[in-house]
This record gives sequence, C-alpha cells and structure tokens, in this order.
Amino acid sequence: MGEIMLRLSSPQGKRFVQSDSFDVNYGGGEANVAVSLANYGHEAYFVSKVPAHEIGQSALNSLRRYGVHTDYVARGGERLGIYYLETGASMRPSKVIYDRAGSSISMASTDDFDFDDIFQDAVWFHWSGITPAISDQSADCLRAACQAARKAGVTVSCDLNYRKKLWTPEKAQSIMRPLMEYVDVCIGNEEDAELCLGFRPNADVENGQTGTEGYKAIFRGMMETFGFKYVVSTLRESFSASHNGWKAMLYDGKEFYVSRRYDILPITDRVGGGDSFSGGLIHGLTSGMSPAESLEFAVAASALKHTIPGDVNLVSEAEVKALMKGSGNGRVER
Repeated sequence: MGEIMLRLSSPQGKRFVQSDSFDVNYGGGEANVAVSLANYGHEAYFVSKVPAHEIGQSALNSLRRYGVHTDYVARGGERLGIYYLETGASMRPSKVIYDRAGSSISMASTDDFDFDDIFQDAVWFHWSGITPAISDQSADCLRAACQAARKAGVTVSCDLNYRKKLWTPEKAQSIMRPLMEYVDVCIGNEEDAELCLGFRPNADVENGQTGTEGYKAIFRGMMETFGFKYVVSTLRESFSASHNGWKAMLYDGKEFYVSRRYDILPITDRVGGGDSFSGGLIHGLTSGMSPAESLEFAVAASALKHTIPGDVNLVSEAEVKALMKGSGNGRVER
C-alpha cells in the first residue's frame, strides 16, 4: 500500500536547467516492491488511489504491464503525485524535487478501501514510512490497513524509508513508533532507524565503518521494544553518486546474518534500490529460503537494480541467483 508517482527525469545525466525534455517513468516505494514480487512469480496486488483521468490510468497501466494486480486501487481525486529526478554523477549527488501535495492518495479516506476484503486471501502486507508521511489522512488509512492485516493473520513488513522533505523526526516517531506494533519484519538503514524510531547504531557507514558490532545492540533493542520477528538493515557506503558499496544485515532474535558485499561501479540508477531489496527479501522469506539465503537474494537483487534505469527492478530469479553464485563479470550471454 502506498503512492505511485509520475517520475520526470532529466535525460542523459543533464542538470534540470539544461533539460529541454524529461524521461517518463512511474514508480514509488511500495509499487516498486510489488513489481519485483510479480516479476518473481507472486500474485502481487497494489493498494492505492489515483485520479480517474488518463495520467492516473497510465500509472495503473505501468503496473499491469509487469503483472501487478490493480483491483484494489481506488479512483478519484485531482492529481497524481510527481517527482523530478536529476541523476548525479561522481561527486555531484542526485536531486529529487517533489510535487505531490494534494495527490489522490494523500486525500484518500478509509471509505475508499474495503480492507477486510483486501486481506481475505493475503499472506503478506508491505508498506513504507513514506505512506504515513504523505498526509494525516494517509496515515489513518495505513493504520486501518495494518489493523485489518493483523486481524487476518497477515505477515506485515515495513521499510522505514524516512523522507526529510515530507516530515520531521519528531512527527515521524510520533506516527511510526505506534505503528510498529503491527509489524513483523522491520527493514531500514541506520538513518531510518534513528529518525523514525529513535535507535542509533554505533557505526559510520558513509565512511566505510560497516562492521556488525555497532548494529547488534540496536537490533536487539528494536526487537525487544517492538516484538519484531526480523530486523533487517541495508548498509550503503556512498563513495560517490556513481560508486557505492552495498550489503545488508538480518537479525532473527538468535543469529545475526551479514551478507556478501557488492561494489557497484558505475551506478546506472540507484532510485528504487531499497525497494528492490525489500522485494527480494519478501520473495526469499515466502519461498522457503532460510533467513541467510533470503538476505543474500535481497542484496544481490538490489545490486542488479542499480544497473537498470527507472524505479523498478526488472530481473528474474535466475539472474539474481546467478549473481549470488558469483556470476558478476558482465560477459555477453549467447
């Protein structure tokens, strides 16, 4: 459940002020996860609200083309949210400008959704911290969805996904901490955990200090406080906009698992990298993989996403597993 947006990107690495046109894509945190799961063969349904006009329909079509069901997307409201992306390079960071105020999902109410019907045959519900940050109405809808999911016995995962352009840490914690009572699998990074939940690891990831010891204490604390089944953190080393180190860590209450590290250079498009990780993790945990295998699958899937333009990850399970086995040399397949 979340917002799908129209993405307008400056082409070929240009700055906004250089651009005479924009590349068009559709995406959003939870929508990107849905596409990944549909791509791996799951029956994925997206819950949202979009306008009844042609741009809203285009957003739905973008999901349908990848096999995501849109039966539970309400129609109405005035506009689809937009975000502008200027892709960075080397030491110049990427920039995102939001134009999403008053979007259909931000104005949605619980009357737009029959959550008992939505969760009747569901096994997993995923949302991110972006959704309650959009508006108070959206937060109310999400809370009702979480309550219905819990009532239906559905596993719930949350990607904390703090967005400083949408709310403050104080507002985030006032909304997010109470919502954690419905969450089984908590996903995030060190910044998300601190700003959304108030847990700060003793680690400096940006400067390459990604040892596990700094995370173990807060993982235990988060699990004790909120009763999570799994606590998962991605660990991104940002050397430049074009070069990242990428790995992740999972705690299941007994064991700490640390994934293989990927050196991603050059990055084609890092937007949606965390979403592709969430999709890979959910796939692993619902497909009989062990926690360690699920973590490795998620990290490999996300590493591959960094090579694909657009918000969504378009790789197969076989491609991810090939990378997990060490096939990352990029040789032409004939």
